[in-house]
Amino acid sequence: MELTTINYLPSYTVGVDAYKAVPEVTRRFGHKAVVIGGKTAMEKAGPRLSAALEGTDVEILGFIWYGGQSTHASAARIAQDPRVVEADMVFGMGGGRAIDESKEIAELAGKPLFTFPTVASNCAPVTAIGVFYKEDGSVDNYFLPKEPPIHSFIDTKVISESPDDYFWAGIGDALSKQPEVELSSRDLDLPHTPLMGRALAVSCERPLLDYSEKALADKRVGESSYEFEQIVLDIIVSTGLVSNMTTNLDAAEGAYYFNSSTAHAFYNAYTGMGKAAERHLHGEVVSFGVLVLKAFDDQTESLVEYAALNRTLGLPVTLGELECGEDALEGIVERAQKTNEWGRAPYGFTPERFKIAILDADAYGRALLAGDAAGQARALEAVHAHRCVEPTPRKL
Repeated sequence: MELTTINYLPSYTVGVDAYKAVPEVTRRFGHKAVVIGGKTAMEKAGPRLSAALEGTDVEILGFIWYGGQSTHASAARIAQDPRVVEADMVFGMGGGRAIDESKEIAELAGKPLFTFPTVASNCAPVTAIGVFYKEDGSVDNYFLPKEPPIHSFIDTKVISESPDDYFWAGIGDALSKQPEVELSSRDLDLPHTPLMGRALAVSCERPLLDYSEKALADKRVGESSYEFEQIVLDIIVSTGLVSNMTTNLDAAEGAYYFNSSTAHAFYNAYTGMGKAAERHLHGEVVSFGVLVLKAFDDQTESLVEYAALNRTLGLPVTLGELECGEDALEGIVERAQKTNEWGRAPYGFTPERFKIAILDADAYGRALLAGDAAGQARALEAVHAHRCVEPTPRKL
C-alpha cells in the first residue's frame, strides 16, 4: 500500500539578538501573541523579548505560567484562557517542560507555535514530541503534535545567563542521541526520512566529545564562546532535527520509532522512584543511561570514552550518584518494559539482559571513581561476556 506522508522541518534563529528577528519571521501568522512559559524564564527573557518588539506590530497579550509541570490537565485549562483564544500565535518560553506543554496548548487552540528556549537542556524547542508527566512527577506519556514548532528563537545571551545545571544536564541528554538512533535502527533498510535522521545523528556525537568541557567552563563564567554556541546548537537543533526524522507513530503513515532506546528506557523507568528521582535532572539520568546502552551493546571502547567524559563533566557514572540502590533495579526493569523505548535493538532485549547492563555500567563506573584499573578491566570483560549475539527479526 502506498502511503502519503507529511514532514515538517523547523527553522531557527541563533545569536545574542535572536529576538529582533521575531517580527520578520512571524509576519505571515498575525500580530497578537501570548507567551506561555516558566516563571523564572519569563522574568529573565520576557523583558528582553518585549524590548525587541517595541515599535513593531507584534503585540504580547500576556505572559501565562504553564503550571510548573507538563500535564495534559494544565494544557487543556490554559488553552481556554481568553488571551490564548484571542492570540494569533503562541510563544513557548522556558525549558523543556514549559515548551512541551505549549505544544499541546497551541494544538488545542489551533495556533501556530514559536519557541524561545531560555536553557539549553534538551531538544524540545524544535521537536514534534512532548514528554508529559503525572502529578507525582513520573512519566505519563508522549504528546505528538501534528507538526513541530514553526521557528525557534535561540538567544545565546539568555542561555549563557541561565542556571549552569540545566546546560550541564543538556549535554548529558544530547549524548544519548547518536547512540540510541544507531542502536534502534541498526541493520534496517530505512526509508527516506528516518534514513536522513540516522545520517544527521552522526553529527551529534563529535561536537559533544570535542567541545563540552570548554563549553561548560565558559558557561559557568557567563561567556558565550564558539564552543558554547556549538554545544547549544547540538543540544537544541541537531538532536531535535534527528528526533523529528526518526519518530512517526502514526500507523496510517507507516509508523516507525528510532528516536531513543536503552538510555531513555532507563530514564523513563527511573522517574518512578519518587523523591530521589525528583532530585536529579533529565539529562543527568540519561547520561548514565547512555553508559547502560554502551554496556548493553558491548561497546567497551565507547563505554570507556563516554564514562571518562561523564566524569570530567561531573555527570554520573554510578547508580549511587543517582541515589539508586540495587534493590531499586527490579522496579526499574519492570517499569522499563512498559516504555516505548523497550526492545529498540537488533537482538534480544530481555529484562535480565537490561538489568545486567545496568549493573555492568555501574561496576565500571565504581572502578573508575576508585581509580581501580584492574576493576575497570574486569568490568569491561564482564560487559563482553554478557553481550547479545542472537539477532531478533525486526521490521519498521
